[in-house]
Amino acid sequence: MDDKMIDLVVTSSPHIRDKVKVSSIMWDVVIALLPALVAGLYFFWSLHTLGIVIVSIISAELAEILGAWMFRKPVSLKDFSAVVTGVLFVMVMPPSSPYWLIVVGAFTAIILGKWIFGGIGSNPFNPALVGRAVLMISWPALMTTWKVFPRIIPPHGVSANAITMATPLNVVKLHGFSQLIAEYGTKAALYKALFLGNVGGSLGETSALLLLIGGLYLILKGVIDWKIPTAYITTVFVLSPIFGRDPLFSILAGGLFLGAFFMATDYSSSPITSQGRLWYGISLGFVTVMIRVFGAYPEGVMFSILIVQLFVPFFDKILPHVYGHRKEVKS
Repeated sequence: MDDKMIDLVVTSSPHIRDKVKVSSIMWDVVIALLPALVAGLYFFWSLHTLGIVIVSIISAELAEILGAWMFRKPVSLKDFSAVVTGVLFVMVMPPSSPYWLIVVGAFTAIILGKWIFGGIGSNPFNPALVGRAVLMISWPALMTTWKVFPRIIPPHGVSANAITMATPLNVVKLHGFSQLIAEYGTKAALYKALFLGNVGGSLGETSALLLLIGGLYLILKGVIDWKIPTAYITTVFVLSPIFGRDPLFSILAGGLFLGAFFMATDYSSSPITSQGRLWYGISLGFVTVMIRVFGAYPEGVMFSILIVQLFVPFFDKILPHVYGHRKEVKS
């Protein structure tokens, strides 16, 4: 045997080789996010809104360089993973967020959400949601202030000169669904506003239509598996009326589509098995509904994804039976 030492390189799971480059996958995600992001810039337009998008992306890139230096790893900006994190992070932030809050959140997302676990492919949680969760706990007032912008059509009977407005989920949490219907006039008007994105909320989560288009693009390109978003959205739709919530409103409101297609499907923090992905999606839907109905927060997508991602190793153990083998029965 040769006396030379052989270095074995052990990387994070899953150990699957593919010809597709990380950079091409990340660009597909960016392309899928662009329609909803552009819609957000249209509905919430101001130079400040455009500014926080730019600041978020630049901050994520700088945090990527800092993380590589801190953990003595090669700097790799060519995979564009930091760009995706920067875009996703700013899309779940209020359009009126101050620049310093965006910088803190982006750095938190990259350093605490990714690099502290070893970098890309090793993070057990979605980095953008880690950044948002830290900000939500640290500065709840800033994270729940929703300003009315010129292109947002205010609900029926509400002055367009109002400084702030509640999101649809906030109204339901505080005053009930009937109050929300009264503000928009009819259910049809409410559904239309939610579907197109003409409502208050985070920068990139309001247009269910454009998020759905982006999600379908990723599914058709083979970037994500349809099982997770389908199981997630279906579970929310089915469980909501059981707890007295309008099912269509429940899937259109808040960040459900953004979370289902773009957050919950993160490669390193989602299951790799087919059955595991289905149970993962069902669990996400269940926890989301429980938080929305019984929790203090009106929205449950962020915390549901972070909570359920803790159990991804368990979901990965749900493996299909191998043909040709059977469990030995003791006589």
